[in-house]
Amino acid sequence: MNVFFLCFFLSGFCSLVYQVIWLRVAMAGFGVTTPLVSIVLSVFMAGLALGSWAGGRLVHRYDTKPAAFFIRLYGALELTIGVSGVVVAPLLRHGHALLGVQQVSWGSSSFYLASAAWIALVMLPFCAVMGATFPVAMAGIRAAYEGESARSFSYLYVANVLGAMTGTIGSAFVMIETMGFSRSLLVAAAANALIATLAFALSRSAGSGRSSLPQAAAAASAGPAADKAILPLLATTGLASLAMEVVWTRQYLPFLGPVVYSFAAMLAIYLAATAIGSRLYRRRSKPGGGPASALAWRPLAVLAGSFALLPLLTADPRIPSPEDTDLLLGALRVALGIGPFCGVLGFLTPMLVDRWSGGDPDRAGRAYAVNAIGCILGPLVAGFVLLPALGERWTLILLALPVFGFGVFSAPTVKLARLKLPIAALAGGVLLIVFTRDFETLYPRAWIRRDYTATVIADGEGMDKILLTNGTGMTLLTPITKMMAHLPLTSLDAPPRRALVLCFGMGTSFRAALSWGIPVTVVDLVPSVPKVFGFFHADGEQLLRSPRATVVIDDDRRYLERTRDTYDVIVVDPPPPVAAAGSSLLYSTEFYRVLARRLSAGGILQQWLPGADFTTGSAFAQALCNSFPYVRTFRSIEGWGFHFLCSFKPLPRRSAAEMASRLPPAALKDLLEWGPRSTAEAQFRGVLDQELPLQQLIDREPGAPTLTDDRPVNEYYLLRHALHGAQYLPDNPQQ
Repeated sequence: MNVFFLCFFLSGFCSLVYQVIWLRVAMAGFGVTTPLVSIVLSVFMAGLALGSWAGGRLVHRYDTKPAAFFIRLYGALELTIGVSGVVVAPLLRHGHALLGVQQVSWGSSSFYLASAAWIALVMLPFCAVMGATFPVAMAGIRAAYEGESARSFSYLYVANVLGAMTGTIGSAFVMIETMGFSRSLLVAAAANALIATLAFALSRSAGSGRSSLPQAAAAASAGPAADKAILPLLATTGLASLAMEVVWTRQYLPFLGPVVYSFAAMLAIYLAATAIGSRLYRRRSKPGGGPASALAWRPLAVLAGSFALLPLLTADPRIPSPEDTDLLLGALRVALGIGPFCGVLGFLTPMLVDRWSGGDPDRAGRAYAVNAIGCILGPLVAGFVLLPALGERWTLILLALPVFGFGVFSAPTVKLARLKLPIAALAGGVLLIVFTRDFETLYPRAWIRRDYTATVIADGEGMDKILLTNGTGMTLLTPITKMMAHLPLTSLDAPPRRALVLCFGMGTSFRAALSWGIPVTVVDLVPSVPKVFGFFHADGEQLLRSPRATVVIDDDRRYLERTRDTYDVIVVDPPPPVAAAGSSLLYSTEFYRVLARRLSAGGILQQWLPGADFTTGSAFAQALCNSFPYVRTFRSIEGWGFHFLCSFKPLPRRSAAEMASRLPPAALKDLLEWGPRSTAEAQFRGVLDQELPLQQLIDREPGAPTLTDDRPVNEYYLLRHALHGAQYLPDNPQQ
């Protein structure tokens, strides 16, 4: 049994490594969009559901086989999963290449359909194999260790969740930073091979026991009518828990920051609390503690429904927090908010499966599949329906109600004595709803827009206006964002004909490019961001209606892959901070390879870097150096951050006066609107006088790897900062 525990611990570790990296590889190829993320996670969970159901049916068919048969079959499944660590990521990249070769200018729905089909073709079989490991291993345990069979699902579940938690922490905090994605996948594949080796070795000593149906399973098959609520409850808790993850992300990002460690910490807390709850259930259901069937699940459903509202309290912005985002204190908020709910579900889920299956792998497989189906639906319902319509608060409340209702109304009779806990829980929930506040209430006069991707807040007055996406500040009203457009446009050899701006922000660079009287396309991931353009610029609504203005809601790389247009100037201003999760996809060598195809002959890329630690700066500079033969680097007019001008032709070295003379009247007015200098010549001189060699950034940390999709150096930094400290390039004044 200890070997089984170790195997499922390692298997849980591998599964989270695969999930994280496969998602990232798919995002790089098919777009960093909410629908794409939903597709990948849905395929992953659908595979688990399908495999769990099919594995249970397979076990039922070969029910009389000896223990060694099922243990060897389990080893073969793990070996197959190990193959996925080698082949899935390259196949996902190949699918992206196929779409790129075809140069298909599809609409979004068609692109998503084709992407989903390829992702499912590549991932679904391996995810199904992952799901099948539970019922197959349970069959081996039932044949070899009959005394353990009635509670075997919960035993394996605890090990798997603990492994998943370790995989989350290990991959995010150590493996990816030190090895990159590809080598991390190889480590996980090797771990699957080790599991298979352990299973094959165990099968030799498993004896000739047969996988006959134990009495507990037979009793479960003819369970009482009251237990008909178990499968619907498993589906409901699966839906609610995964939907709430989407809500928690929006609620806690203002306190954690939009970095990979925030998401990893949130998931690790979720899994740790689940493991604790599952372990408590195991202790309660041991001989002497009562079997699973003796434990009452309805009070637990009531508690889960009420604890689901605790994030309303711990995400209340009135609770004091440090001025700067602190990951540890933010993680404490998360633990206090979601820990009780996840702990109760960790107790409840394996208890329900044990109770419904009684150790029968077929019934356990079906129960686990039902729970996984709920997990598929949860993020889709929350992200695309509830959050855009209701916001975080009421989405959380609506998701908690069905779980609470199961605990109250699924009993054959509702007695007054049984209502004490529900009444107390309901009273506590009402108090949380009435007396807590959401993050957006800090901005009572703000424009607030919600969509399936984010909650967007536009607030402030004059030059102190701010734009927040899911609680993270995106940009400022600053002349730097004007210079992002005017600097490359005045550097062209010929008059510009068309420009592209990647990332809308407050729309300042987009507006500056339009002042040249040319067609300008702007691409942004969040549908609500362009809708607040008018808050920051009085002429925003008018400019959006201009025939020269085109707004595209899409992932930047996906747009560059799909469009056939070329541009004289492309302005890239990735969302802050430099370490934001997914941001390396707009700084990597692969990104520049895609972007290069959209530059016209003699075209110029303006890439903005708001500042970074020495290693990130060197890795980023190497990516530019490897991608473009001509690169010029300038500190901004305000002294923080860098403009990079990149081209495949030599960049002219014009004087400030020459550049000023090339401005059309409207562009001149735009450039001087916010100063800080009184003339265009002085404005350009403030940037040109701060030019520095690109090699200077590389030499800050010459041993840094080049920033690629496989080595996102900017996003994974915690280990090197902890071991060696961090030195920063001139950066935002707040840093």
